Amino acid sequence: MKVLICPDSFKDCLNAIDVAKHFATGIFRVDPTAQITHIPLADGGEGFVQTMLSALGGQKINLPVLDPLGREVQGFYGILNDQRTAVIEMAAASGIEHLSPEERNPLTSSTFGTGQLMKDAMEKGCRKLIIGIGGSATNDGGTGMAKALGYRFRNDKGQEITEGGGHLNQLVKIDSSNIFFQIKDTEILTACDVNNPLTGLNGASAIYGPQKGASVEMINELDRNLTHLAEIIKTDLQKEVLKIPGGGAAGGLGAGLVAFCGAKLQTGFDIVKEQTKLEEAIQKADIVITGEGKMDAQTKQGKTPWGVAQLAKKHQKRCIGIAGFLGDGYRELYDEGFTSIFAIPHGPISLDESLRKAPELLADKAEQIFRLLLLD
Repeated sequence: MKVLICPDSFKDCLNAIDVAKHFATGIFRVDPTAQITHIPLADGGEGFVQTMLSALGGQKINLPVLDPLGREVQGFYGILNDQRTAVIEMAAASGIEHLSPEERNPLTSSTFGTGQLMKDAMEKGCRKLIIGIGGSATNDGGTGMAKALGYRFRNDKGQEITEGGGHLNQLVKIDSSNIFFQIKDTEILTACDVNNPLTGLNGASAIYGPQKGASVEMINELDRNLTHLAEIIKTDLQKEVLKIPGGGAAGGLGAGLVAFCGAKLQTGFDIVKEQTKLEEAIQKADIVITGEGKMDAQTKQGKTPWGVAQLAKKHQKRCIGIAGFLGDGYRELYDEGFTSIFAIPHGPISLDESLRKAPELLADKAEQIFRLLLLD
C-alpha cells in the first residue's frame, strides 16, 4: 500500500515533521511493507522553514538579527539545494514569540529583523525568497523591513522617523534612492493565509492588534497611521496597497512586501503545494493522511488539511484526517474531500495530558485506522 502522510503542525505540541513520523510508526505496526512518503506541510507560520527544508533539502542559516524591540536575537532562514531559493519565517526575527506579554506594543515594534534576513539571503546569492508571514508582533506596514533594505522614511524636516506603527503619522516622504540593488532582481513570494486588507474594520490593526497588545485607542491610531502610509506609498511609489487582499497580514507586512519589494501574495498552502509537488504525490498514493491540532468548520476556510483533501478529492483518493480534537462543524468536512476524520484521544483526557502523550496517541490512532483499512 502506498501511503502519503502530509500533515500540518499540531500547534504548541509537535511540528509537522514529527507528526508525520508518529503517523508512520502506527502504520508500520500494521503493515511493515507499506510504502510511506512524508511531505510535512506548513502555511507560512511556525515551522515553515523546517518543513520546506525537510521536503526539498537545503541548509539552515543562523543569523543574529534585531527582534521587534531592537534587541539582538538569533534568527534563521533556509537556503534550498538550488542555492538560489531562500525560505524565511518573519516570526524568526519579528515574531510575537520574542516578546513577553508585558512587552507587546505594536506602536513601537518593528519588522527590521525580517529585512535583515532577506538582505542576508540576497547577499548570499538567492534570487527567490519565499517568506512566511505568520506570527508577527508588529503593525508597522513593513516599514522596518524596508528600512533594513535601504529605504528611508522621512518626516517634514527630512529626518528619519522612529520605527514602529505609532510613528507613521509623521511620514511625509519615502526615500528609495539607496535601496539594496538586488531587490529588483529577486522574485519574492509571500505565504499569506488571510485576506484582511490593510485598514478598516477587517484590517490589520482591528483584527490582529489586540493580540499584539493594542488597546482600543491604539487600534484607532494604528489604523489611521497605516492609512496614511498607504497614501504616501501611492504618491511616492505609485503603488496602491490599501485594499489588497492579504495586505493586512502581519500588521501590514503583506502590503509592505508588495509596495517595497514587488512581492506576490499567495496562500501558504499554494506555495508549499507547488514547491513540494504535493499534487503529483497524491496522484501516486493509495491513501492520503493529513491533519492538524484542531479540525472544525474553520478548516475549510483554506487551512492546510482542507487543501490536501481538495486535491485528494480531485484525484479520487481516500483522505483521512487526524486532529488533536474536533470542533464544531467538523462534519462539514466530509463534503470537502475527507473520507473520515478522527480525534487522537482514546477517551476523556486533559489538554496537558494530550500534549504530553501526543506522539503515543498519534501512533496509536494511525494503527487503529490502518487495521480497519486492511480489512478491505
